[in-house]
Amino acid sequence: MEAVPPGSVIVADWYRNPDSRDFFTKILHKKKRRVFGLLEAPVMPPHLKADTVRYKVFISGKSGVGKTALAARLAGHQIPNMHYETTGMETSIVFWPVKLKESSRVLFFQFQLWDCGENAMRRFDHMLTSCKEQVDAILFLFSFTDHGSFKDISNQMSRFTDPSDRVVRLVVGTKFDLFMHTDVTESEITRFQEVSRVPVFRVGGDVSEGFGEIAPLLNALAENLWHQDCIHASSASLPPQPHPEDTNREVIV
Repeated sequence: MEAVPPGSVIVADWYRNPDSRDFFTKILHKKKRRVFGLLEAPVMPPHLKADTVRYKVFISGKSGVGKTALAARLAGHQIPNMHYETTGMETSIVFWPVKLKESSRVLFFQFQLWDCGENAMRRFDHMLTSCKEQVDAILFLFSFTDHGSFKDISNQMSRFTDPSDRVVRLVVGTKFDLFMHTDVTESEITRFQEVSRVPVFRVGGDVSEGFGEIAPLLNALAENLWHQDCIHASSASLPPQPHPEDTNREVIV
């Protein structure tokens, strides 16, 4: 499914508005991102209660492109200073509040990020199967300092998804801050987006205390996942219901 235009489903810059403060403070601790465990969630007062929707997100990419660093950046973990190959599978939990544009309803999106080492997937077939099982979205990563990783994106998309799949696909270019050493040109990025109809996001550099660096990507995930489920539910005015065979996604009231 083609990605929806930014801001067509949710209020894109809501995290900057004063009325979002009560919700975003619930994912902070001492002005830094709060790290959530698998069984933890933001606790809201009754008058600000917001539904939570859960999605599984697989992070795909060649070894060394920054999959683990991106997961850490999105989840508020400390970003590793040195590269190391993920030996197995790692999961991280990200909570992200959004306001729906049409109804002004506030939702907490819970993204469960799955990161698996490339060598581990090659050695153990069941790891890729586990990552793809009941997956809702895939982030395809490449590094701006590795042109081969960019050329490999199309192969990854063909390998992990099918046009008929109900899977949101987004592409993320890492190490964008190393622009002096970039091997991927803007014209190549533009051409890729025109042909694939998949948006490309850019990340890199130091993480600030604000949400500006992660908001575009998390908003895009939330927007496209919610839009896809609303279409599947045949009505954008009704909350998406979990599939009978999909226990991973649920709406918590």
